[in-house]
Amino acid sequence: MGHVELILNQKGGIGKSTLTVNLAATTADVLSTGSPEDMSPVAAVSIDPQGSAVWWADRVAALPFHIIQAHDDIEGLRSMGNLAGIEHVFVDTPGWIGTDTNDLGDGAAGKALEAALDVANHVLVPIEPEVLGFDPTARTIERIVKPRGLDFLVVINNWDPRDGTTDLDQTKEFVRANGWPLANTVVRHYKVHTRAAAEGLVVTEYPKNRVSMEARQDFQRLALELKAGGR
Repeated sequence: MGHVELILNQKGGIGKSTLTVNLAATTADVLSTGSPEDMSPVAAVSIDPQGSAVWWADRVAALPFHIIQAHDDIEGLRSMGNLAGIEHVFVDTPGWIGTDTNDLGDGAAGKALEAALDVANHVLVPIEPEVLGFDPTARTIERIVKPRGLDFLVVINNWDPRDGTTDLDQTKEFVRANGWPLANTVVRHYKVHTRAAAEGLVVTEYPKNRVSMEARQDFQRLALELKAGGR
């Protein structure tokens, strides 16, 4: 069976699509045999009706993983862990979800998220180093993730080192005070991430310069951390 990693936070604009696409690319890069005849063992699945991850992936010339838009395919979502030849599935979720355990939003989007949660092996919860994201993150974890008994990891995303460490430290303290597991990796904010979708690039294809290599390193470390934790 394939491992299903759900990238989830009630707050929109927190970088879920970037995490989904670049974790899929990094994982595929590590698992690649180098043979063009071999199919990638990695898939990125979008249940976001806006399809940001799919729009991005469609612009990549040589996509190293499979991409699936499945916000209206409930039966397909329930079988994500059994996709032929797929070892790892990364799921991009909508920018807004319901706040109650049994209320994940109306219509197809809510049903799709429910189906994805039912088959998820692990949840990655991104949080940005700003207080406006604290409450949505707490609601996501306490009302949706924990009641379902799902293992999860919080990762600080989009931290700009030029802003100093005050907000970063405050965010770490907030996560630890709530007793949530926190990733050692901090995904830094780089303009190269912002431009990547429009330029049709994933993190493993960034230009070979210092900034791009540092940006790539964050996703490599996070992917390894998820793997090392059995996630």
